[in-house]
Amino acid sequence: MADERNILIIGSGGREHALGWKLSQSPHVRKTYFAPGNGGTCENIDFQSTEFDKLLIFAKEHKCFTIVGSEGPLAKGIVDFFEREGLMIFGPTRKAAQLESSKDFAKKLMKKHKIPTPDYCTFSDTDKAKDYVNKQNSKLVVKADGLASGKGVILCNNANEAIEAIDTIMTKGKFGAAGNRVVIEERLLGEEASFIALCDGKAILPLASSKDHKRIFDNDKGENTGGMGSYSPNLIIDDDLTEKIIKKIMLPAVSAMRNENNIFKGFLYAGIMIDKESNEPSVLEFNVRMGDPECQPIMMRMNSDLLEYLEAAYEGKLDSMPPIKWKKQFATCIIMAARGYPGNYHTGDIIQGISSDFSENVMIFHGSTKRDSQNRIITDGGRVLGVTALGSSIEQATNNAYSAVHKISWGENGQYYRKDIAMKALRH
Repeated sequence: MADERNILIIGSGGREHALGWKLSQSPHVRKTYFAPGNGGTCENIDFQSTEFDKLLIFAKEHKCFTIVGSEGPLAKGIVDFFEREGLMIFGPTRKAAQLESSKDFAKKLMKKHKIPTPDYCTFSDTDKAKDYVNKQNSKLVVKADGLASGKGVILCNNANEAIEAIDTIMTKGKFGAAGNRVVIEERLLGEEASFIALCDGKAILPLASSKDHKRIFDNDKGENTGGMGSYSPNLIIDDDLTEKIIKKIMLPAVSAMRNENNIFKGFLYAGIMIDKESNEPSVLEFNVRMGDPECQPIMMRMNSDLLEYLEAAYEGKLDSMPPIKWKKQFATCIIMAARGYPGNYHTGDIIQGISSDFSENVMIFHGSTKRDSQNRIITDGGRVLGVTALGSSIEQATNNAYSAVHKISWGENGQYYRKDIAMKALRH
């Protein structure tokens, strides 16, 4: 490992803020840059995450180890672009990123290599998709095949809802080109969990377990979002289940990619459904980066030096690394969103209370914020802040997070957040 290294983080959300916050604690990091970053990050570079030429020149001049936070640049091949110039960059290649950028690609891989996942069919023709739906007797899930910022999944209770979902995605084009094809799969029942691991192409190293809350309203009602809150650890992921997930899903996925001459390096995130009766895991989807908002509580709980593990993964040396050390504390993240998200919402509101005297157990990770001409922090998107707190129990962590949330506000329309983050965990 180099004595000191500059870091360039690609992305602008809460995940990138959390990664940068954690990496900046490493004694081996000289400076952390963000492109483009947000109102809460320092050393922001005014480049968009798709301006590969500019990003490459900057990384070369500043001798940066580049960490790609979001899925968009990965799917467009930023890793391939940097590697051709011999630069250090952490994340999967464009071809490997298909695990997330094409749900059809991921499903085919899982079926071929016997990784547990719901039965499915893929369609690019709306009429054929609807004919298929009408012949099914079970509840279904309709998914846009491509990238849709975590929103391109519609849960359907019957055929009419599934046909409506097909129209929404394919005919009306709600998710743009991502919905030119749809994957229709059996809807599983059980407990959802997020399982994220570092991968070096051969080995994996699991991160702390976590739980996301995808739906916009309390009690998991309403549309899917990019994530409205999360907590870590996920209490339903015990040692036995962890072993099952590693042996049946994570290692087979990395091995399958390698066997297909498609080496996967980066964060591999499996969205998993756990059957309540059998306690068996099935893959709902793969993502090829850290989750947002799962990243925020995971980084809060991490005791080890993140840079050391990212470099080991980059170098293909995860096997030589000890297990990551975690704080015994719990962590909960509450997403504060602009009212109206994931539909229409207002931006440009001045955020009040963000500089409150929060305890050392609280971090305000910025998602969609920026600074105005007077250096005030204003809203700049849907998921504005990820208020994250530690506690000795999941209850205390959650109470600490909500206490901080109550100190923050903005605009005439005001902020919106779910009131039930981690409540299921409290009942376990």
